[in-house]
Amino acid sequence: MGYMDTGGRHVTIRSLLAALALAGAWTAAAATELRSDFARVMRGARVFQQHCAACHGRTAQGSPDWRRRGPDGRFPPPPLDGSGHAWHHPTAVLREVIREGTVKDGGGMPAWKGRLDEGQIDDVIAWIQSRWPEPVYRRWQEIERRSGRR
Repeated sequence: MGYMDTGGRHVTIRSLLAALALAGAWTAAAATELRSDFARVMRGARVFQQHCAACHGRTAQGSPDWRRRGPDGRFPPPPLDGSGHAWHHPTAVLREVIREGTVKDGGGMPAWKGRLDEGQIDDVIAWIQSRWPEPVYRRWQEIERRSGRR
């Protein structure tokens, strides 16, 4: 099975797995390739539409006034399509936000721990990252590399 990556190159799942094996382990560098796994992105699209789109929008566009607290004192759902701040966070932080939610930080996102497993969380992250324009994704990769976390 193969597909075109974001750079227009033909990639097979086998070659991607071989590259990961050569790297010796799943590292922060490997985490930057979540969005290149076509099957993962497609699973993430389904999970996102089922659990996240009601708040973040079908295309991850978020709420128009996401930077201002609403009447309830909470921040509305931000865009996740590269126009918001999600790309400023390494994978470990994105996972934590999905797992734990944002209520304690003034947001309205519920915790998904216990409702989504770790694979589904990574799938959603892969789909979200697939929405980011290439320059945003490259800047995020640098943030991920500096974080040293997975």
